[in-house]
Amino acid sequence: MSDKLNYTAAFQELQKIVSEIEQGEISVDELSEKVKRAAQLIKICKSKLTATEEDVNKILKELNSPNDGESFG
Repeated sequence: MSDKLNYTAAFQELQKIVSEIEQGEISVDELSEKVKRAAQLIKICKSKLTATEEDVNKILKELNSPNDGESFG
């Protein structure tokens, strides 16, 4: 799988891995690979959340800035 997953797909895959681990559906041989993949997915989710937060903060800052000399009235 590519790291170009969207947040929803990465989060769903992460939930599936966690569920498999909790239910004991993963063999000891697979565990290391699943944990490595989970770490990758967490990084993807964190990166996308950080980027979204930055975008929202930028938009809010623009909304709160003066209107560049425009007047209403």
